[in-house]
Amino acid sequence: MHTAWRIGCAQLISECTIIKSSNIWAGRLFSSSSLSLNVGSKRPLVMEDYPCEVIRNFSIIAHIDHGKSTLADRLLELTGTIQRKVTGGKNEQVLDKLKVERERGITVKAQTASMFHESMGKNYLLNLIDTPGHVDFAWEVSRSLAACQGALLLVDASQGVQAQSISVFHNAKERGLKIIPVLNKIDLPAAQPERIAAQVQSTFGLDPSEILYVSAKTGKGIEEVLDAIIKRIPPPVAKASAPLRAFMFDSFYDKYRGVISLVNIQDGTLQKGDKIVSCHTRKKYEIMEVGLMHPEEVPTKSLNPGQVGYIACNMKQSSEAHIGDTIHRLGEPVEALAGFQPAKAMVFAGVYPIDTSDFPKLEESINRLTLTDRSVTVQRESSSALGQGCRLGFLGTLHMDVFRQRLEDEYDANVIITAPTVPYKVIYRDREVMVSNPTDFPDIGDIGIRVKEVQEPVVKASIIVPEEYFGDMMELCYSHRAEDLDHRYLDSGAASSSRIMLNAVIPLSEIVTDFFDQLKSRSSGFASFDYEDAGYRRSDLAKMTFLLNGKPVDALALIVHRSQQDSVGREWVKKLHKVIPRQLFEVPIQAAIGKKVIARETLKAMRADVTAGLYGGHYERKMKHLENQKEGKRRMKKLGKVDLPQEAFFDILSNKK
Repeated sequence: MHTAWRIGCAQLISECTIIKSSNIWAGRLFSSSSLSLNVGSKRPLVMEDYPCEVIRNFSIIAHIDHGKSTLADRLLELTGTIQRKVTGGKNEQVLDKLKVERERGITVKAQTASMFHESMGKNYLLNLIDTPGHVDFAWEVSRSLAACQGALLLVDASQGVQAQSISVFHNAKERGLKIIPVLNKIDLPAAQPERIAAQVQSTFGLDPSEILYVSAKTGKGIEEVLDAIIKRIPPPVAKASAPLRAFMFDSFYDKYRGVISLVNIQDGTLQKGDKIVSCHTRKKYEIMEVGLMHPEEVPTKSLNPGQVGYIACNMKQSSEAHIGDTIHRLGEPVEALAGFQPAKAMVFAGVYPIDTSDFPKLEESINRLTLTDRSVTVQRESSSALGQGCRLGFLGTLHMDVFRQRLEDEYDANVIITAPTVPYKVIYRDREVMVSNPTDFPDIGDIGIRVKEVQEPVVKASIIVPEEYFGDMMELCYSHRAEDLDHRYLDSGAASSSRIMLNAVIPLSEIVTDFFDQLKSRSSGFASFDYEDAGYRRSDLAKMTFLLNGKPVDALALIVHRSQQDSVGREWVKKLHKVIPRQLFEVPIQAAIGKKVIARETLKAMRADVTAGLYGGHYERKMKHLENQKEGKRRMKKLGKVDLPQEAFFDILSNKK
């Protein structure tokens, strides 16, 4: 009896494990059609039923806030991948799984979802990759496009073509993808579909008859989008008989199974138990699990040619999962597929714990978070004012802000982030050095003697703005040291509705401060902005240090252009004057370049009334007390140390004025 009871318990546990691994407990509600394909049916999902002819791999590309995630939600609902809500509104941001994505309404991480759809008597497998729209996450977009044969180019029917739309269009065109133009938000009162369609034609050279008109919010026109995906996007070209060749285009970290890689099968078949080799690292692995993202993980027996799915192979470290890598079967070497350029950090900032004793916990949190965000670079550093911390490299300022919020949301970290800096190229007589920390920048006396020149990174910026704000945009660009300005009209309609595309070369250091905020405020929110790396240019730069009572504060060092040193110095000493608590002695606050002080504010001393207890007596008696006080303050100033409190750093280094 006991033996039978143990066997029955083991079977029950086994069944529960199978159900849990099939993602019924994963927080997603699947429709009946989805369940019949997967976990709920007696017949498991057979991937051999989906050859290349019925597979469509596509992504959604657009400028930020044009409705990519909403369109993805409607496609998932229409294909039965997620259950349509009967009450309580619609599904929103299903593929945006991070808390920061839902709070900000932006996509940060590209997400993959496989959908099954029946059309014209055939069952099709549609692999959707929802991509970010902000310029900081352009690397995510380029990785996603490498696994696709087509793309939906989404344009807001009220806002029209914007800067990132043009950037991602050219990226997709270079890769040979079939572009399907889609005008979204046609139900808005401000929508102008005819004018925006003409704009799409003139900007991208696309046939107006190919444009689809949809409202992702209401679901209008979504069926036509599905039909266009099946009819217009070509199926992948792959051979089942050829040796296995899988392209790794993304990865994420699971604390129980290690690194999970997303792959596109170019040739051959991948099954559980296969022995595989990485072309990049030459390391060997055994496949423990393969499956589809539907939109959560659904295990399958195999992945076949042209299909997109995930693999788990006991890969311990995320550094082993090289994005753009080619995977082949052990003993069957193949030619590696063309990968793409690794992410290059554009903005650097120091991250320090508010409580210095929390550094080990902060470092562990950063290391865990970088497992899911491979584009962040990490290096230890220390500051005499802030203690131990890490210097992180990001793709942009929004990327930096999102990383900070994820640290706070997911790991409950309290951090101070120093002012963002960019990597400078210092060319010595005998070598070149990249400097991202202002404290490592050479002093003014070295430039011209040991240092031949200093170069700063520049970007090619594109700004699209209504004509009435053109003058303000020109002024903004010139005030931020822009060069090589040119412009062209995007619209051929009435002058009142014309929009201008402004191109300029701008130093990256000018963009990472308040450039984007000023761009939006000066254009009443109508301007859109995009940029790409344009290399390095020689520049007249210097290191600015700040002294409190004659002692430098290393965490506040800045690298500034000589044309802006006076204004920046005055602004920062005023900020310091406001946040530093008063001392018992007078504190000079100075901004200096080399040995030359260019700005100063004086923090007055707190004074006790030492003559308050004297009643009567000679005048010299009062003067004696005052002279003793003055001498004590003079002696205190020589020995006194001004500690900048953490709250003061937090106030100074926050971008909000």
